[in-house]
Amino acid sequence: MKNAINSFLSYCFARNLAEHTIRAYKTDLGQLERFLEPYFENGVVVLQNIAKLNLRDFLRNLGAEGVKNRTLARKTASIREFFIYCQKCSLIETNPAETLKTPKFENRLPVNFTISEIDKLMEIPDLDSKFGVRNRAMLELIYSSGLRISEAADCRLGSIDFGTQTIKVIGKGKKERIIPVGKTALRFLRKYLEIRTKFESKESGDYLFLSKSGQKLTPDELREILNRYLTLIAKSSGYTPHALRHSFATHLLSNGADLKSVQEMLGHSNLSTTQIYTHVTINDLKKVYKNMHPLAKKEEDDSR
Repeated sequence: MKNAINSFLSYCFARNLAEHTIRAYKTDLGQLERFLEPYFENGVVVLQNIAKLNLRDFLRNLGAEGVKNRTLARKTASIREFFIYCQKCSLIETNPAETLKTPKFENRLPVNFTISEIDKLMEIPDLDSKFGVRNRAMLELIYSSGLRISEAADCRLGSIDFGTQTIKVIGKGKKERIIPVGKTALRFLRKYLEIRTKFESKESGDYLFLSKSGQKLTPDELREILNRYLTLIAKSSGYTPHALRHSFATHLLSNGADLKSVQEMLGHSNLSTTQIYTHVTINDLKKVYKNMHPLAKKEEDDSR
């Protein structure tokens, strides 16, 4: 199994899958292998001898340890993809994960910042520091164009067209899309580009955002930097840098953008993925209605 996992991960790299997806596959499959080792002679897991019951026991054991259904669903997906690969490569004759059921879980509504919170967030970086200028440019760009953190990390100097006020992004599945960039974001990107030479080194290449050592900022490094700012305004736990992307979509829809346009800007393959943001905006509309409509307020007062 160990050799098969390594081969599968190499295959994923060759397909240019997202870094965090490959990392999740490695974690989940390594965990499965360690669980199965006591059931095999000398702890060597034989791929062909893995049964569906073994996989169900693994997931059931995790559930008993308190692992939530959302995480179990992800691990189930990892296992399923791995065994599909193994069968295609003739490493196994039958797929033990073929009929493995995915645990059900509730779709959580995405968390997002209010516009006033976004304004406060943007004011936090110290513009007297080269790091503050860089970080303000990153915050503005991610919120302005709804970028994934990995997409922001992969931006090149030629990605931004100041003339057309757009950015070219390579998203999931290496799909290219062109997204508008707001004037404020462009202004701070220009400020950053003026001092980018202060970050440069021989390893910089043409990547847009550079670390203090002059190398490309990795997605994990970018998340760590942004988290320092987000924690200062987050209302509760769960506000990750991805909340900037959620805020981008929610604010667009709240201000009248059509769902199809938001889908294209986010790079979602299916409209159903984007539709979750309509639930957020509807909830916001309900709050406004409840607080502002005279009859709604009267009914609430009467119920007291």
